[in-house]
Amino acid sequence: MSSSLRTRVVGHGRDRLPFDIDSVGLTGLLLVAPGAVLFLSFMLFPIAFLVYLSVTDATHAGTVLGGEASFVGLENYAELFTDPQFWQSFGITWLFLAVSLAIKVVLATGLAMVLTHARVLGKRFMRALVIVPMGFPAIFVITVWEGMFSGARYGPLNQMVGTYNSIVSGFAGVLDSLLFFVTISAPELLLADLPIQWLGGRWSAFAAYVITEVWLAYPFMVIIIVSALQDVPMDLHDAAKVDGAGYLRRFTNVTLPAIKRPVLFASILTAATSFQQFLIPFIFNGGGPSRQNELLILYGYREAIELHEYAFASAIMVTAIAFIGMFMWLAVKKGNLAEGIDSA
Repeated sequence: MSSSLRTRVVGHGRDRLPFDIDSVGLTGLLLVAPGAVLFLSFMLFPIAFLVYLSVTDATHAGTVLGGEASFVGLENYAELFTDPQFWQSFGITWLFLAVSLAIKVVLATGLAMVLTHARVLGKRFMRALVIVPMGFPAIFVITVWEGMFSGARYGPLNQMVGTYNSIVSGFAGVLDSLLFFVTISAPELLLADLPIQWLGGRWSAFAAYVITEVWLAYPFMVIIIVSALQDVPMDLHDAAKVDGAGYLRRFTNVTLPAIKRPVLFASILTAATSFQQFLIPFIFNGGGPSRQNELLILYGYREAIELHEYAFASAIMVTAIAFIGMFMWLAVKKGNLAEGIDSA
């Protein structure tokens, strides 16, 4: 690299820094050194080691600790991208993210609108109730929901369905007694066969994943949106009312534009969490049935721990990090959520 080109590159890098590098003294460097060391130790080093493992043939902890792993280049990535199970996990993970995020945004926005409405009484009490799920450990909540979705005949959801069947049958019996000239029985189409194996079917298990994920994450979304709604100037609503705008038009033209950035910020964070979801499928049914609901992180875990393919699992995790990093970068850039990012 020529000296003139090097000078231009260094100058361009200096211009992009948020501070004047020449004004940073030894004291400033010493103050940030502990944080930098911790960041490198707990963030960059594990990722770098993961990348290293992904280009070796490591199969278990012994080959890693004993230095027996050999360099194989990109063979693990080639195998990964030709593995049908990877694309199965990749697709179901993004579907899980999209469905759960959409429900969380709609549910949290609706609850936040209720919790900030002037005519609603007891808003402080209800806000406290909304954030209660945040006070429980995730493993506890997921275990409770697993019990809710139990396939046993007397599982909570199956009992609810049994109550529904009794109501439909009872209503049909009342009609039968009133209309004595015709026999009326509950149509089979309206009755559910019990017990229902909620976690035994692909899409019923997927719905259970989504419901549990929404329950875990919606309080965070509500907190962010409530804070955003409280900052919307009432003058804008009053002006819209004067112009004859109804509630729906005020919501779409005044409220939504005002809370768009906070909602997007919260959506990015909760989407990243959904992408990394591991406990829900692991505890519910191991990503079943037949690995059809195996989310990407669980896929990597199974390859590493159960099948002893550390290198292949590392390639899965590196790919997951790359995709979630790309997703968050694009979302932040297009949403213009950080200073210094072009809106173009």
